[in-house]
Amino acid sequence: MLSEHGKGDVVNILGPLGNGFIFSNHYKRIFIVAGGIGVAPMLFLASYLKTKGADPSECMVFLGGRSKDDLLCSDDFLHMGMKIHITTDDGSVGNRCFVTHPLEIALEKNLPDIIYACGPLEMLKCVAGISEKHTVPCQISIETIMACGMGACLGCAVERKETSVSYMHVCLDGPVFDVRCIKL
Repeated sequence: MLSEHGKGDVVNILGPLGNGFIFSNHYKRIFIVAGGIGVAPMLFLASYLKTKGADPSECMVFLGGRSKDDLLCSDDFLHMGMKIHITTDDGSVGNRCFVTHPLEIALEKNLPDIIYACGPLEMLKCVAGISEKHTVPCQISIETIMACGMGACLGCAVERKETSVSYMHVCLDGPVFDVRCIKL
């Protein structure tokens, strides 16, 4: 529909929807975990962290994809001065494992102040479990279809942990959530 509009046409847009990652100046050592198309928003996060004074050399990025053709933005993270661990399901580049494997190893060596993650739901579930195991704060961006963008359709509902309100909506309350607040 957008391609049918010309220069100067007026369009109606509903947005911005939801919220983003929360950064604190107390976060010095930062882990960024990204899988598949979840890499793209994490590049914007990395750029934002730099503008807020985060030291890129203290940021460790864990990039995962099915194959080398599915990996995005690795050079961009490197140019920012961030350390990168690359994994692929088929072993075509980096380690042949899920991106959560080197994350777990890195956490056992030296805990970060925060973990930020975006990617497939199964990856996010694993990252959440790892962060809880090591008691490291973790924020995840959930990828889901947001049909109405206003919380009415319930298509993007996520279950809350320990509260009288059962569900939150990715379009209104997310897409970024603290893993301690939701059930995955």
